[in-house]
This record gives sequence, structure tokens and C-alpha cells, in this order.
Amino acid sequence: MGARFIKVSVIYFLIGVIVGLVMGIAEAFKYTSAHAHINLLGWASLAIIGVIYTVYPDAGKTKLAGVQFWLHNIGLPLLVVSMLLFANGINGAGIPIAAVGGLLVIASVVVFVVNVFGKVRQR
Repeated sequence: MGARFIKVSVIYFLIGVIVGLVMGIAEAFKYTSAHAHINLLGWASLAIIGVIYTVYPDAGKTKLAGVQFWLHNIGLPLLVVSMLLFANGINGAGIPIAAVGGLLVIASVVVFVVNVFGKVRQR
């Protein structure tokens, strides 16, 4: 599972860099929140999770790791879309999307914490 998290994290890294470049060129800094979440919850967090699951393969081999992967990678795009909607004043659609996306990401983090405390042991 570690490799899967690392591979998807570099996709978020690419997206984050492209969004940052386009945002800067267009001087569209109202998208800063979406850009930051792509980089922090996508690139950085998923890369670190992938490394943890690689270093502690017992945690990476659990069903929890798979559940976490999907919760995070469904929730984060929804959360980012909601931020783009908010930045453009479309709050009516943004609020429910943010709620679902945010709850899925939080659930992913809770599953990760449970998995780490259950499977990561000192060597």
C-alpha cells in the first residue's frame, strides 16, 4: 500500500505545481486555499503516509490502509472542488460538497491513526 500512496502523492504534487503556476500567472490568488490543500493533504500527507506504510508494511497490508486510501482520495478532490466553488462565490453547491469531502478526509485520518496505533510496533 505504501507504493500506492506514494504514487498518488506525486500526482497531487504535479497538480499542485501546475495549479500554483497557473494561479500565479493569472494572478488568481483566490484559489490559494485549494492550492494549499492539494499540496498539504495530497502531496505531503500522502507521501508521508506512503513512507510510513513502506517502513511498517504490517500497517500497509491491512484492509484499513485500503479503506483509508479510498476515503482520502475521494474526499480530497471533493474538498478541493468545494474550495474552487467558494472562491467563485458558488456557496450553495460548495457547502454540501465541502461537508462530504471534509468528512471523508477526516475519516481517512481517523482510520490512519487507528491503523498506526494497531499495527506499528517498535523494531
